[in-house]
Amino acid sequence: MDNTTLLQITKDYGSPVYVYDAEKIVSQYKRLTKAFKNVKLLKLNYAVKALSNISVLKLFNSLGAGLDTVSIQEVQLGLKAGFKPDNIIFTPNGVSLEEIENVAKLGVQINIDNLSILEQFGTKHPNIPVCIRINPHVMAGGNTNISVGHIDSKFGISIHQIPLLLRIVENTQMNINGIHMHTGSDILDIDVFLYASEILFETAKNFPNLDFIDFGSGFKVPYKVGDIETNVEELGKKLSKRFNEFCKDYGKELTLAFEPGKFLVSEAGVFLAKVNVVKQTTSTVFAQVDSGFNHLIRPMLYGSQHEIVNISNPKGRERFYSVVGYICETDTFANNRRINEINEGDILCFKNAGAYCFTMASNYNSRYRPSEVLLYKGKSHLIRKRETFDDIVQNQIEIAI
Repeated sequence: MDNTTLLQITKDYGSPVYVYDAEKIVSQYKRLTKAFKNVKLLKLNYAVKALSNISVLKLFNSLGAGLDTVSIQEVQLGLKAGFKPDNIIFTPNGVSLEEIENVAKLGVQINIDNLSILEQFGTKHPNIPVCIRINPHVMAGGNTNISVGHIDSKFGISIHQIPLLLRIVENTQMNINGIHMHTGSDILDIDVFLYASEILFETAKNFPNLDFIDFGSGFKVPYKVGDIETNVEELGKKLSKRFNEFCKDYGKELTLAFEPGKFLVSEAGVFLAKVNVVKQTTSTVFAQVDSGFNHLIRPMLYGSQHEIVNISNPKGRERFYSVVGYICETDTFANNRRINEINEGDILCFKNAGAYCFTMASNYNSRYRPSEVLLYKGKSHLIRKRETFDDIVQNQIEIAI
C-alpha cells in the first residue's frame, strides 16, 4: 500500500478507486483470534455490510470465518462466495416474516430481534433453531448515530421484556440455541462492554439448550494519528476468563461468537481520488476531487474523520485545504485540514476506507460508482469494474411519451 503502488493503480484502473490490502485483513483477523486464544470454541462472523465484495468474502472463507448477514441478498452473496449455510448467521432488523422464512429454508442460522416476529416464527417453525438478539440498554461507544444498545434503539429485544420473551418461548416450544447482543460501534470502555456482557450471561441462564453466545462487535479502530482504539487484547483476556467461568457453571462448552466488520477491513482500505480543481476564495482554499458523498458518505453522514494524504506530493509544504466533492450538494470531506501542497491532477488518499464506504456508495447525480481493487499476494486485482452509462439505465424502462 505504498504511494508508488497506489499511484500505479490509479494509472491502471483510473480514479476514483477503492483499494484493499488483503495482508492487513488477514493480520486483523489473526490479531482477534489470538486475543481470544484461551476460549476453546471461538467463531468470528464477518459483518458483510462493512464490505461485501465477493472476492473479500472469499478471502474470509479461506480464513475459516463465518458471516454475519442482515439481508437475504447478503446471505446469497455468502453462499456464492462458498460459505456453507451453517456458517452464516442472519441478523436482520425490521424485515418481513417471509424474508426470515426464506432464509431459514437455506439452512442459515436465524437471529430474531423483536417479539412479534419471534412469536410468529416460533408458532410456525418451532423446530428451527433461533438465536435471540437482546438489547442490554448499554452504550459501549459514545456516538448515538452508531450506538444501537441504548434504550430508544430499534434494535434488539429489551431486557425489560424478558418475562414476555420467556412466555413466548414456552408457549411455542421453540428451539433457542443462541443469545446475541450488539451495543454499537466504537467501543471505548472495555469495562462498559464487560458490564453489558454480564447482562447477556444473566439472560443466557434462562435458556438450557444454547450452542453459542454472540457478543456482537463494534471494536474501535484509529482514524487519525494518536487516535484511540479498542484494546482487544485486554478485552480478550478479561472476557475469555469470564466466558470460561460461565461455561463451567452452565455445564456445557459454548461457542463465543463475534461479528466484527470495521475492525477487520477499515484500516485495510483506502480511497483514491484525483484533484480536479484547486479553488481559492477570500477565506478558503478548496481542493475539489472527482468524487463526492456518492462514493464516500461517512464524513457527511456521521461526521467521521478520514485522514487525507496527498500521495502525489508527500513531502510538499503543508497548507490548509477544505477537501470537497463534485456533487451538487454540500459534500465536504474535510474542513481546513493540513495537507501537503495540492495541485490539480494530484491524487489524494483517504485512509480507513475499507468499512462502510463502498457499500454505502450510490449513483446520486447519475454518477458512476467507482472500481475496487484488491492487493493480494503482491499483485493488484480488479475485483469490481467501474460502472458505465449502461449500468445507470439498465433497469430503467422508457415509455412512449
